[in-house]
Amino acid sequence: MEHPISEFKTKRGIARLLAACRNTADGLAWAWRSEAAFRQEVVVIAIAAVVALLLPVSGFQKLVLVGVMILVLVVEIINSAIEAIVDRISLERHPLSKVAKDMGSAAVALTLLLALATWAVVLYNRYL
Repeated sequence: MEHPISEFKTKRGIARLLAACRNTADGLAWAWRSEAAFRQEVVVIAIAAVVALLLPVSGFQKLVLVGVMILVLVVEIINSAIEAIVDRISLERHPLSKVAKDMGSAAVALTLLLALATWAVVLYNRYL
């Protein structure tokens, strides 16, 4: 028995890769235009990346410092996707809609805490 295939999954090879790149660019552009938190995090991450690269720490530690900040952006984008899906289903206030949005927000907060803890540990080990 064949499973139905989404019309969005019909591209193969280089066409699929190009479509994926366009979708990625569209998603990043939407996040930049529509999400103030995303824009703020990008600015902070750009500054933090420069600082991380200038710190006298190992290459691995630099990677971790920048990587954990990129993880914040990843989770922020997933949170925005959850919010968009919830709003697509209904703009009506519903307890489960609130739960979904609150859990996405909690995921961002936990990732920010992870980023802060990572920076604190690396800086503490380097300077104290």
